[in-house]
Amino acid sequence: MMHALLWLNEAETYKQALLRAGLEQDLEIQTLRFDQEPTPAQLARTDFMLARQAPPGMLAKMPRLRWIQAMTSGVEAWTALADLRPDIALTCARGTHRVQMPENILGALFHLTKPYSQATLDQRERRWTRRVSEPLAGKTLGILGLGEIGRELARKAAALELRVIGTRRSPEPVPHVDQVYAPEASAELLAQSDFVLLLLPLTAETANFMNAQHFRLMRRSAYLLNFGRGGTVVDADLVDAVRTQTIAGAVLDVYRQEPLPVEHPFWTTAGITVLPHIGGLAAHRDEIVAALFADNARRFIAGDALRERVDRARGY
Repeated sequence: MMHALLWLNEAETYKQALLRAGLEQDLEIQTLRFDQEPTPAQLARTDFMLARQAPPGMLAKMPRLRWIQAMTSGVEAWTALADLRPDIALTCARGTHRVQMPENILGALFHLTKPYSQATLDQRERRWTRRVSEPLAGKTLGILGLGEIGRELARKAAALELRVIGTRRSPEPVPHVDQVYAPEASAELLAQSDFVLLLLPLTAETANFMNAQHFRLMRRSAYLLNFGRGGTVVDADLVDAVRTQTIAGAVLDVYRQEPLPVEHPFWTTAGITVLPHIGGLAAHRDEIVAALFADNARRFIAGDALRERVDRARGY
């Protein structure tokens, strides 16, 4: 009998997924709200765990722990833990944003090029103002980080007649992407793009990547969109680039600190749109992640390879 610890507030959805998978005969399932602390006995007998994060030092108290399922695609909080032992497998929720994330990114592109937000403000004043929208067709979308989300976005963007270029660690051809560059050739992407989209994980190589030097490589008419990780952008450099019209503006969904502090200049910089980290949210996201978790639990019990396992060396 294995022991699973579900340490999160919305644990019932995940527990039911394990039961529907027929694993109740092989598991003792413990559920705990995240504001509750696991007991020493729970820590001692846990074989695998589902959680949003763990405090430093807790994993050292879990001698039987062999697998952690993270709730998100980003895992830098997990990989930063000094007590994340090499024998503990870490899997992430990569792939669970396939539908909602590309749709929200397309929404950001429409926000930048269509006058609906201005029309909403005009309506409040009962003011009839005809505005001309900017077409997306023929524009270039540059994606830094062509993972699963980027590939799905490229497929949808192609239907809108956008030219898509991108970077990935292995720069082999990608369907619906006109040109794939290695990360070392990012400058070429920045120079060509009307919209630069960040879908990068946060690693030693990508931290603070979008700095003043890289903003100067972008077109003055170009926009930055960040739906990846907040730490890939130097905040002060972005504010300066927008205020000096080095670039046209930005749409941001992720930040170094969340919620974004009320005194942060992103709130008040004309040309920067602040979204409250909604890119990956969906009405049934817990069910989607729970299906992945239950499948991985079945694999773990059977001794099979886990899905979406994190490469510790790469950080994602």
